[in-house]
Amino acid sequence: MYVAGLGHGAGKSTVALGMAELLSRQVGQVGVFRPLVTTPGRDETLALLVERYRVDIPVEELAGSTYAEAVALVADGRREELISRIVQRYRAVERRCPAVVVVGSDFDDAPETGHGGLPRELAFNARLAIEFGSVVVPVVDGRGQDADAIGDAVRSAYHDLSDLGATVLAVIANRVPAANPPATNPPATNPPASGPAASGPAAPPDRTPLALPDLPVPAYAIPEVPIVSAPTVAEVAAALHATRLTGDDAALRRDVLDFVVGAAHVPMLLDHLVDGALMITPGDRADLLLAAAAAHVAGQASLAGLVLTLGERPDERVMRLLERLNTGLAVLLVRTDSFDTVAASSRIEGRLGADNPRKVEAALGAFEERVDTEEVSRRLRVTRSVRVTPLMFENDLIDRARAARRRIVLPEADDERILRAAEILHRRGVADLTLLGDPTEVARRARELGIDLGGTDVVDPATSQWRDGFAADYADLRRHRGVGLDLARDVVGDPNYFATMMVRSGRADGMVSGATRSTAATIRPAFEIIKTRPGVSVASSVFFMLLADRVLVYGDCAIIPDPDAAQLADIAISSAGTAARFGVQPRVAMLSYSTGSSGSGADVDKVVAATKLVRERRPDLLVEGPIQYDAAIDPQVAAAKLPGSTVAGRATVFVFPDLNTGNNTYKAVQRSAGAVAVGPVIQGLRRPVNDLSRGATVPDIVNTVAITAIQAAGEEDR
Repeated sequence: MYVAGLGHGAGKSTVALGMAELLSRQVGQVGVFRPLVTTPGRDETLALLVERYRVDIPVEELAGSTYAEAVALVADGRREELISRIVQRYRAVERRCPAVVVVGSDFDDAPETGHGGLPRELAFNARLAIEFGSVVVPVVDGRGQDADAIGDAVRSAYHDLSDLGATVLAVIANRVPAANPPATNPPATNPPASGPAASGPAAPPDRTPLALPDLPVPAYAIPEVPIVSAPTVAEVAAALHATRLTGDDAALRRDVLDFVVGAAHVPMLLDHLVDGALMITPGDRADLLLAAAAAHVAGQASLAGLVLTLGERPDERVMRLLERLNTGLAVLLVRTDSFDTVAASSRIEGRLGADNPRKVEAALGAFEERVDTEEVSRRLRVTRSVRVTPLMFENDLIDRARAARRRIVLPEADDERILRAAEILHRRGVADLTLLGDPTEVARRARELGIDLGGTDVVDPATSQWRDGFAADYADLRRHRGVGLDLARDVVGDPNYFATMMVRSGRADGMVSGATRSTAATIRPAFEIIKTRPGVSVASSVFFMLLADRVLVYGDCAIIPDPDAAQLADIAISSAGTAARFGVQPRVAMLSYSTGSSGSGADVDKVVAATKLVRERRPDLLVEGPIQYDAAIDPQVAAAKLPGSTVAGRATVFVFPDLNTGNNTYKAVQRSAGAVAVGPVIQGLRRPVNDLSRGATVPDIVNTVAITAIQAAGEEDR
């Protein structure tokens, strides 16, 4: 797939990212390639795609040529040699990957070459796409354009490329102003479809709704998303050669959405401060510096940072006061005056990079909201891999959760990881969220971190109108334990109990907790309030173990210390159901230190009895036991120990005989094999409640919320 930009700054990176995400759900390994780069091994777009999609090819081998080399060859009359060199390097990548996303050239990004006689860019990219055997996705720049101009550009992009002999998959207008609500146009043979209006920057005068032209291929429009194109404070600092006076790395990662020049008196300045603004003012204006800092701390405007001009450092007393305000903002010092600083800053544009996951998630969210990925997938006709790779598994989680769109409650809004995950979940449309905490404190912390929680509900259990009703319900549930109304009111004031009552009452479809609290603190309320499904004797857990080339399911590694045979059978059946629900074909290995009839003892007898129960209750399941781990996973060992078994050597679901074995094994595999462990995923409850490790990362939280949303949809179907 060849992504070609029509116009500098059209946003090819966003489209390339979205297309790579789409392909990663269908094939085991996505490759990436750029025909031309400025510096080998230092292309930001390549670096982002290589890291995100785990491309196991040195980045230097993912480019065809440098711009300087290309200019030299063309100037020497060796244009075909340049094409041949690029094609050869592309083929080397193609041989190693079942699908490749090619990010086209950026002549304007290499001004030092002066284009040096390089062929017309559109024709150059079309020629390469034909030589590669690629379909083309042209990206039209919609910035500042009215509806008619965008429609004309989309039509021209399709016809120009078709006339050059390229096969166009779809046309995308990117960075479309919000005043022209973008609609999705399928091919002319299908009825038109549209999506909700999107927000964006200030509108041009023409407010005509955007109607994309009818073409033989789909046409899509993606709105301008300020956070994607906005530079970070760090990028502004680098471009201005600024000296940092205050601010940590988090302060430098804040997005610059606007610029405000501080030159008037304080009241006038306060009227012009807006969220995301970088204030530029002479270094001797202590009044404006402190006023802006105070406005930021008070929540009047969440600023991006402060730039002091003319090389003038503020008085040390001012700087000490500024530090005591604890703004969390970066203060930069530059030598230029305010006019030149603003002029230089306004030319800086942010780029998608592996070091800024917020931009990546925002870009993907905009792409997936506006592009019909199912239609694009059908048109690609890519054969889906028979293996489920970790990336395919994670992307499938996001897709299925987005389709289910359930409300999940997160009781730990005081944790930075939860807030960062909430922003990603909102931008990707994974779930509707309720955070538990003091709304004022949550908003303050989000401002400090530069996080946008728009669309996320925040509820304080201490003051919620639901608390009294929850207390009455909990007292009824626990009356047999001597719980009265006063005690119940205290209990449901605990965020985990409050969240569990939200799930029970239908105000949330599921709950995720445990980033700052123990597993017991998360699951005890669920056992008391939600309880297990009919026909399930115990709630248990699984981990999804994401290995390099497959996904395995381990159960139970977190809840039941020493299950008896009946409980072990329950764990096996529940684990097989969980595996199937998440796209892993269940082949169940009932693990023991003995394979077949080679050993004896109470522990082996328990596994034998459990295996017999599983076969009686679920004769449709492929199950083997007792079996040792090596015989379950290694075909050669299986052939020697259990020849003819339908599970041995091919197991996907591993049921451990006790918690000691399971917990140690999953951690050993996680650390020794570099596997990603997603979980524990709790199974068997009437409604989903899932636990996080206290060492959980932001991606762990995102995955667990997606899993919980999918479980919630499954329980409703049940």
